Amino acid sequence: MSDVILKVENIETYYGKVAALKGISFEVRMGQIVTLLGSNGAGKTTTLRTLSGLLFPTTGKITFMGEDITRMQPHEIVKRGLIHLPEGRHIFKDLTVTENLELGSFSLKDEAERKRRINAVFDRFPILGKRNKQMGGTLSGGEQQMLAIGRGLMAAPKLLLMDEPSMGIAPLVVRDIANIIRQLHKDGTPILLVEQNAKMALNLADYGYVLDIGNIVVQGLGLDLKNDEDVVKAYLGGHKAYTQMV
Repeated sequence: MSDVILKVENIETYYGKVAALKGISFEVRMGQIVTLLGSNGAGKTTTLRTLSGLLFPTTGKITFMGEDITRMQPHEIVKRGLIHLPEGRHIFKDLTVTENLELGSFSLKDEAERKRRINAVFDRFPILGKRNKQMGGTLSGGEQQMLAIGRGLMAAPKLLLMDEPSMGIAPLVVRDIANIIRQLHKDGTPILLVEQNAKMALNLADYGYVLDIGNIVVQGLGLDLKNDEDVVKAYLGGHKAYTQMV
């Protein structure tokens, strides 16, 4: 049996008449962290939105856990365990921490299992347990990101799509987020990671793909891409900017 859990084949996605993705292909295997890198406008977020059903590709095929999900509705994709944590966190600021987490398991009928999952999130993020009755909007940026990740975990993901988890977070907290991603991976959750912080992403990733204007232009092991000065200079903001990243 193949260990490929996500296979993307020749996907093209348009915004109107503009091609945002131009026939990209890649895969994620069981137990991997795979990262998508590139500058703003390269197509990274569009890729995640296409995978989660928020956008439909014009051509190509997306296979998840052996099933064709190319034109499946977002709620059906969520039920299958493909969970998208969007850029900007998008927590419900006027709901409590616990209420936010409950919404992450909207399709779950077993109340005992829902409580078990909430307790598991609090075990992973003790600060959320301490603030379980606090409104989401009163949390710090790092705590909101933990809440967004916890809400995703409530759906028992088979694959997490993470879009810019370090965005808008203090540098010291970015290290905490990196450690959270590392621990999720260690616990067996495969992750497809989109990150502007290329150095952090490549420190975490088993494998990486570099996008440029809707095309995959470079791919390789995370360590190889991290040490390739030509790739860093051409696609990841230049050597000076790259070495300053966390």
